[in-house]
Amino acid sequence: MQDILINWSPQETRVALVEYGSVQELHVERTLERGLVGNVYLGKVSRVLPGMQSAFIDVGLERTAFLHVADIVAPFTPGSRPMSAPPERDHRGNASGMVPIEKQVFEGQSLLVQVIKDPIGSKGARLSTQISIAGRLLVFLPQDKHIGVSQKIPSDLRDALRTRMQALIEAAAKADGNGTVPANTGGFILRTNGEDASDAELADDIAYLRKTWTRVRELSTRLPPMSLLHQDLSLLQRVLRDLTNEETQAIRIDSREQFDALHKFGREFMPKAAEKLQLYKGERPIFDLCSVDEEIARALGRRVDLKSGGYLVVDQTEALTTIDVNTGGFVGARNFDDTIFKTNLEAAQAIARQLRLRNLGGIIIVDFIDMVRDDHREQVLGEFRKQLARDRVKTTAGGFSQLGLVEMTRKRTRESLAHMLCEPCTACNGQGIVKTARSVAYDVLREILREARQFTPREFRIVSSPQVIELFLDEESQHLAGLSDFIGKPISLQSEPAMGQGQYDIVLL
Repeated sequence: MQDILINWSPQETRVALVEYGSVQELHVERTLERGLVGNVYLGKVSRVLPGMQSAFIDVGLERTAFLHVADIVAPFTPGSRPMSAPPERDHRGNASGMVPIEKQVFEGQSLLVQVIKDPIGSKGARLSTQISIAGRLLVFLPQDKHIGVSQKIPSDLRDALRTRMQALIEAAAKADGNGTVPANTGGFILRTNGEDASDAELADDIAYLRKTWTRVRELSTRLPPMSLLHQDLSLLQRVLRDLTNEETQAIRIDSREQFDALHKFGREFMPKAAEKLQLYKGERPIFDLCSVDEEIARALGRRVDLKSGGYLVVDQTEALTTIDVNTGGFVGARNFDDTIFKTNLEAAQAIARQLRLRNLGGIIIVDFIDMVRDDHREQVLGEFRKQLARDRVKTTAGGFSQLGLVEMTRKRTRESLAHMLCEPCTACNGQGIVKTARSVAYDVLREILREARQFTPREFRIVSSPQVIELFLDEESQHLAGLSDFIGKPISLQSEPAMGQGQYDIVLL
């Protein structure tokens, strides 16, 4: 059984997925960091530039947006039927037989457009008239008839998946059309995470996407130009679409305003999920119920302590993530083999949870403690795979390698928790280590000697951290005095508490 806790503020939304009282997943969305890509607007053509084969479209943003002729695919205008499929394109991506832009759009025209690139600097957003609406498992192309499958899904599975999709789409279209299939049911692309989805999950996504498109078309006929018609779902809305399932007991949110808005959205698109919404009115902060903030703090650290006394060490790099298992102070078993086995079993459960909690993706290498017995290895690997099977994100885990390592992959769905909440340390620049105070002091001495050969200031001043300055005043004072005599210039010291241990400046006075 699972509960979902939502902590909302104007600055950010935080969501915790709790299973049997333990936090399993954390999701964070910052209000200012939401982009415009995917937004659908009813734009108004403000200017057509035949020489550049482009047009400027006013969609109600600070700057007019940009539409190039290559991104025009049978533009949809309010009240019209969905247009034909996109034209064939050559090897460079240019449409063959492209109609000049001045013959397709005109100033003052209302046009349904979608943002495909966010504004950057002084440049406005880039637009397309080909609309695509993303769901959890599918992408809907209302102006197309094509049924596609992600290229990342193995080729030998695509035909079968395409056949399944065709049957589900026709069944949904018949239900909408009172037993008959409409002429244009739109196109769909099966996303990578839809490979293992059930028919029911795919049918739910088809229904949601069709309903969303119907709403977009209806709004386009009654709202004025420069109106926002559709926006990619916020984290709050994705809670109902992506995180809620039959095991969800309750979705508790601590904001009355957001509760009302989410309940309204849920009643229209996901009525079963909306029934589980609850407004939290407790005096304690909602995240205190399951110590979520403490879990966040632990999920940002390298070391994860196990109940038995063992511990994990988690290291993220650009290429991969490594997880090392250590026995630590665990001595509970009767012999050393049993100690290792029990530690690895507990680690298998903890690692699977940490992958979800930290949202670690890509290549992951797990270094369990070496086990002599084959049956112990099989049980640990079986438990690890069992725990990974509970993950909504696709994972694959191999067996033990010749070096005793388990190699696995986990699909990247979003930034990891550490990348979302943290930034590289200004003192070590993300290396995780800094030079000792003595090493920095010797760097300073060499730098002063180098500067003295090029410049002739009245005085050199060393500005560095308190640790380095203290070393110059004590153990390294003789070396500093000797350098001052050698270059014939006084050297003064200035302690700067804001500086990291590896930082320093040489000021020429």
